[in-house]
Amino acid sequence: MGKKKTKVSRVIIYIFLTLFSVIMLSPLVIVLSSSFRTPGNMTSPLKLFREFSLESYVTAFTKMGYLSEFVNSFITTAGSVCIIVLLTSMAAYPLVRIKKKSSRGLYYFFIAGMVIPAQMIIVPIAQVFGRLHIPNTRFTPMIMFVTCSLPFAIFLYTGFLKSVPVELEEAAFLEGAGLWRRFFTIVFPMLKPATVSVIITQGMWIWNDYFFPMVFTTKRTQYSLPVGMIQFLGDRENPAQWNVLFAACILCAIPLIILFLCLQKHFVNGIAAGAVKG
Repeated sequence: MGKKKTKVSRVIIYIFLTLFSVIMLSPLVIVLSSSFRTPGNMTSPLKLFREFSLESYVTAFTKMGYLSEFVNSFITTAGSVCIIVLLTSMAAYPLVRIKKKSSRGLYYFFIAGMVIPAQMIIVPIAQVFGRLHIPNTRFTPMIMFVTCSLPFAIFLYTGFLKSVPVELEEAAFLEGAGLWRRFFTIVFPMLKPATVSVIITQGMWIWNDYFFPMVFTTKRTQYSLPVGMIQFLGDRENPAQWNVLFAACILCAIPLIILFLCLQKHFVNGIAAGAVKG
């Protein structure tokens, strides 16, 4: 009886997982099917793969200025991630190594930033940027990306730094290594899992985010891919071009898909390590 109950429970679990997978994947299949239609084909999207045309992709690629927006997204994402990794790893180091109440208070101060969404304070931030005469360029959203990523990245790095043996640094100190040398030659290389986790989580968010680039960039030539993509949503006078929009979504996702396929092992290990240590 026990084996039969186990088999029945497994079948139920497999059925549930199958239904869940179908529900989760069905929107992606609809998007992919619609992206292969011509822009004027407005038949029901549930009629899957009735047409195979690259016209919507060509239209999206041309109207978006895909290459320039790709460069903008790459510069913003890569620059922001590099600054985030450098700043947060260096900030987490004294928070863990200095055993004082003040360092603990600073740690909670940084973590408190995870509670407040940036969208709630975007108006005063925009006013401050205006008073400081900070121009709206492709680099302006990087300030927000770095600032908003500090709490979570510091949280990850502090968890990993606690597992780094202090004895290694003490041995290097006795051999005459200074603070900077000890950090960059001993500590930072041992934080590779945390660094991978930060790059994955924050890099994907920055690449896909359209809110900050939409608020802080005004020139068309400085748009990122998500901002260029939502231009196809249309308005009252110009209806949404859904097939072109879906093609633009696929084009925006292609770089991340290629990156994931090339670095799949690092992605999985980094996320798993972040889940365990964080």
